Amino acid sequence: MQPTASQYFGSMVGEYDSLIRRAVPRYDEMRERLLEYLPDTAESILELGCGTGNLSLALAAKYPDARLTLVDAAPEMLDVTRLRLAEENTTGERRFVHSTFEDLPCEEGEFDLITSCISLHHVREKAPLYRKLLRFLSSDGRLIFADQLRGVTDRVHAINWRLWLEFCRQPPSCSEEEIQSLLDHAEEHDHYTPLAEHFELLSAAGFRDLDCTWRNLIWGIIHASA
Repeated sequence: MQPTASQYFGSMVGEYDSLIRRAVPRYDEMRERLLEYLPDTAESILELGCGTGNLSLALAAKYPDARLTLVDAAPEMLDVTRLRLAEENTTGERRFVHSTFEDLPCEEGEFDLITSCISLHHVREKAPLYRKLLRFLSSDGRLIFADQLRGVTDRVHAINWRLWLEFCRQPPSCSEEEIQSLLDHAEEHDHYTPLAEHFELLSAAGFRDLDCTWRNLIWGIIHASA
């Protein structure tokens, strides 16, 4: 039996930062671009899927006085992020929430920014999630996230997939065992959505100002306003 997504990532917490840079082309560039498109100010921020805290630390530095709510379904990831933030002596209110995105309890209008880096593709039914996230946002809030996207056609997606695997095998490469583990996990837990469908679902939920502000193979950054 395949582990759940949270069990899978929780088991690799020590190797995650190394693996993600060997398995995601231009990972650091994508994270930097995501930060560049975030608003200049934010008082209350929700990060979905904090992982080992790579984006969390950047959010704490960009918004030192903001209230950060950091969510992950893997408690091991939350522990690492909590420790890293403490070691950096970051200020501001911090809340760590062990939850799936679908079950996340938050107040209506609680956040003026919701963001995420490569996590939302673990959600199969995105329409109800987008409706929930809109309720969580203030009237002028933003949803800006990086995620894995499906190609518009099977042919485009297959090309993106082939180029991704070629990247994984370039030095410093993933081992064949790591690649197979990623493929098995993707088959079991990943639910890729084409960009146009993301826009349709976001628009139907009530979001506006939809844009894709960065794209490379199956990875992209999506912007939406409440």
